Amino acid sequence: MAGIDFKIPTVLTSEELMEKAFHRASKIYKNGTNTLDTRKKTALAKVTAAGDIVVTALTGYVDRFPRMEKEQDFFPELVDIVIGVDRYKKALGAVNWCATKSEKLKNDTLREIRRTKDPEIIEATRRGFYGRLNSYVDRISDDLLFLQDAKNKFRKLPAIDPAVPTIVVAGFPNVGKSNLVTVMSTAEPEIAPYPFTTKGIIVGHVQDDWRKYQIVDTPGLLDREFDKRNDIEKQAVLALRYLTDVMLFVIDPSETCGFKLDVQEKLLKNIQDNFENVTIIVAESKSDILKTGNGRLFFSAQSGENMDVLTETVIKEMREISRRKAVEAEVE
Repeated sequence: MAGIDFKIPTVLTSEELMEKAFHRASKIYKNGTNTLDTRKKTALAKVTAAGDIVVTALTGYVDRFPRMEKEQDFFPELVDIVIGVDRYKKALGAVNWCATKSEKLKNDTLREIRRTKDPEIIEATRRGFYGRLNSYVDRISDDLLFLQDAKNKFRKLPAIDPAVPTIVVAGFPNVGKSNLVTVMSTAEPEIAPYPFTTKGIIVGHVQDDWRKYQIVDTPGLLDREFDKRNDIEKQAVLALRYLTDVMLFVIDPSETCGFKLDVQEKLLKNIQDNFENVTIIVAESKSDILKTGNGRLFFSAQSGENMDVLTETVIKEMREISRRKAVEAEVE
């Protein structure tokens, strides 16, 4: 699964952008009715071309890089961890400043050239424009490099749609999460890159009549206690809170996963403490090997036992959450 496609254009360095602008301008020549008219028309065309290339490129970056407007959402949280939202906003602000200044400089220069009748002043004005335009763009060289790097990082972010109701599967490795996602999904789940897991996240979809839900397994993120993580991993887990509508926590009572039951229960408690406002469904896996009979939901993704009950339980919760969100949206 590819990263999120924002159709962000290639970000040129300040040197590349000015080279493109000046190269285009250098090829322009306009015939006039006399020598002065020729110089004036050529200078006007050169200034217009160079200015337009710079302004169009910079405004294109500002318009096509994604906005970070919501404070409490999965995507801005994730971007803050991977890229840094404050620096990102600063870079886009600097680029927007440069585009505005360049547009004004171009228009001021065109006016000055139009009212000048001295060929030397025309040439001096054009050269002055080139120098000041280059100076403006040079001032945002670090910001352009930052956005160039940010574009590459955006491409690696997982293609999860925060607008689609989402089930996040949690639990220790080898408890049966991946098989569960595969069996519950209506199509083959895909592996999406994720900055904090070595395996990437597994994204599938659960169909419910006309509705569709995402089901996500995040290996390496929710398989150990919160306080044993580094700061970046903690932020990644917290970002998941904004994505998760229902948490499906899988416990392997057979312990064939390699983790004792009491350790799994401790992780469940840790997850419950860190996802307080999220509905958590606890289900015991590998019922073909062992059933505890403790009243918890149980299933076997391997044999298919009780998968229909588990799926219906999850869908029932997702319907209720979707209904509640729709009511809240109407109220707003």
